[in-house]
Amino acid sequence: MEEKTSRTLPGLLMLVVGILLLGVAGWLIYLASTRTDGTAVLGILGTLSIFLSILVFAGLFIVNPNEAKVMVLFGKYAGTVRKDGFFWVNPFTVKRRISLRARNLSGQKLKVNDKLGNPIEIAVVIVWRVSDTFKASFEVDNYEQYVVIQSETAVRHLAQSYPYDTFEDAGHEVLTLRASTEQVNQVLVAELQERLASAGVKIIEARLTHLAYAPEIAEAMLRRQQATAIVAARTQIVTGAVSMVEMALQQLADKHVVELGEERRAAMISNLLVVLCSESAASPVINAGTLYQ
Repeated sequence: MEEKTSRTLPGLLMLVVGILLLGVAGWLIYLASTRTDGTAVLGILGTLSIFLSILVFAGLFIVNPNEAKVMVLFGKYAGTVRKDGFFWVNPFTVKRRISLRARNLSGQKLKVNDKLGNPIEIAVVIVWRVSDTFKASFEVDNYEQYVVIQSETAVRHLAQSYPYDTFEDAGHEVLTLRASTEQVNQVLVAELQERLASAGVKIIEARLTHLAYAPEIAEAMLRRQQATAIVAARTQIVTGAVSMVEMALQQLADKHVVELGEERRAAMISNLLVVLCSESAASPVINAGTLYQ
């Protein structure tokens, strides 16, 4: 069963009816107190008018903007009023208020293992609102608590489905919690929407607010990241240095600047690689003699 619109009457109209009934009741009671004949009948009519006016007043209610009232009549769902204003329904109807405003759920930091088994800390913020008042009222016991518990479950499942980071050259197809933030957020929204659909809740946005290695392995993982970055940088430096040495030797040979033997060629390559790959500035030694002495 899904949400449906409840039938209502204008509240102002029924308020006027209730006031008129109350006035009629007062007039009938006045007549009953001043006349000697027909007193019982007038008293009964006056009492009945008071009872009817009470019923009319009991059926009046107000719906504020971004709010809904769920109607239950004798244990049966009678519909929902989403339009804001002043209305009247059967006075025996039970009216349950549900907010339709967007709400923030700032999750606590959870400690969970990622896909590679590394303990990490993760937290999210979720923006949600009620989209189906029937499901929120009758499909779950407490939809607010349901959102909190299912959100925590979804975050734990998300963290266990992806690695925090990857240190191998696995290409761009591997999603990680740290590097693929937007894709991970989209996956989180889809999973939350699937889990909370039965409660009539719509997920507007979900984002990671905290992501870090657990304290017990944070230092070791930091050193690993630094080592990986150093290796990648060195690889790039060596590749560039080899290309520059190759280009220098090729140009020297093409322009016949100097003729180098195998031994001198190897020494020149070694010296160039040291200069190009060194972390500090090179301090050359100038040979004032010949190239071979």
